Amino acid sequence: MRAVDVIIKKRQGQGLTEEEIRFLIQGYVGGSIPDYQMSSFAMAVFFKGMSFEETGFLTRAMIDSGEVIDLSGIDRPLVDKHSTGGVGDKVSLVLAPLAAACGCTVPMMSGRALGHTGGTLDKLESIPGYRTDLSVKRFTELLRGTGFAMTGQSEKIVPADRMMYALRDVTGTVESIPLITASIMSKKFAEGAESLVFDVKCGSGAFMKTLEEARGLAVSLVRTGNNLGRRIRAVISDMDQPLGFMVGNFLEVREVISVLRGGGPKDLLDLTVRLTAHMLVLGGLQSDMSAAEAECRRRLEDGSAWKKFVENVELQGGDVRAVEQEEAGPRAPLIEPVEATSSGYVQRIDAYQIGIAAGLLGASRETKEDEVLPDVGIELKKIQGNAVQVGEALCLIHGRDSERIARTRSYVQAAYSIGGSKAEPRGRVIEEIREDDLGKV
Repeated sequence: MRAVDVIIKKRQGQGLTEEEIRFLIQGYVGGSIPDYQMSSFAMAVFFKGMSFEETGFLTRAMIDSGEVIDLSGIDRPLVDKHSTGGVGDKVSLVLAPLAAACGCTVPMMSGRALGHTGGTLDKLESIPGYRTDLSVKRFTELLRGTGFAMTGQSEKIVPADRMMYALRDVTGTVESIPLITASIMSKKFAEGAESLVFDVKCGSGAFMKTLEEARGLAVSLVRTGNNLGRRIRAVISDMDQPLGFMVGNFLEVREVISVLRGGGPKDLLDLTVRLTAHMLVLGGLQSDMSAAEAECRRRLEDGSAWKKFVENVELQGGDVRAVEQEEAGPRAPLIEPVEATSSGYVQRIDAYQIGIAAGLLGASRETKEDEVLPDVGIELKKIQGNAVQVGEALCLIHGRDSERIARTRSYVQAAYSIGGSKAEPRGRVIEEIREDDLGKV
């Protein structure tokens, strides 16, 4: 078998066999297939696509390219959640301890910020001392004990994905649904998850800008998971506006603490409960979504989810005082308001503009080498539907220097749309795709 023949076959739009796909992945990771041939293959997939069966073959070959974490000795259901990323998306920090408090084991490998979207690892590491560079042994120990652990991807887990993503990033082939699907699912299954819930973001602050794009990815994830014998559900959620009130690493941790202690913004709470409820149903812990949501709210109200969170912070090296004491934790030295220039009602807050603004302050990175600051970000004081008068604070900018804050103001002003009529806030969940729905899509 030759790599060029497999590339030509895909370029012509033909389906590939499991053997052909495995040959490519093994050869690329092993060094016998060079970057330029894998680049050609990725471009062929970009233009010709893959069937759900082929995507399943690719996912399995990528999983088998490295180590797989063995969690077979854990008797609780192994269920994880993955988000495609957005502005103010701190759901994982609430969801993981909540799902664990409800009886799931949540093996969560997360990513870092890049561009206008925040990264779960950066938010966790804004807690002083918190370690996300866990060994497989320590990761497994925490899962057996606390029920969840938060870590970054090991170099030994799915090396094919790490190599292919770096290649796709510089060859214009990132936006391929089969390649995105295989990338996401290979990491999640290699970490030990048996079932998965996907939060596919849609809107200005998301990778998928339109509902059609988001639905395409959601269907691909669910179908591919089924082909691999896994239970998968996908929730398409609105990321046209920031999630919650806080955008920025420790600012978002503060909001997470508020939700876990029984408060927090309604949109963040409702979306988190919905996603966690799907995890409980997939894990066989609850029979239906209504009962699952009720269980989630009970675990928030009785403090058991909060207890799990604090326990995890301590076990992963974090300073518990930073999460238990309101005055503790990182705080930016400068906090300045952005004031409304007209009166009316907030019609919309463009998530992308807010994400860029937070990035300019140092809350995310444009390149992998950029420093991410724990204390900076945007605190929304007015959200969609709120009345506002000229001179009122739309938001607060938390920053370290006046120059960065000044650069940020124009993006924040551009993000806010103010009009004469009151806009009713929409629910975050746009659509849900389950195994039973596949015949309807």
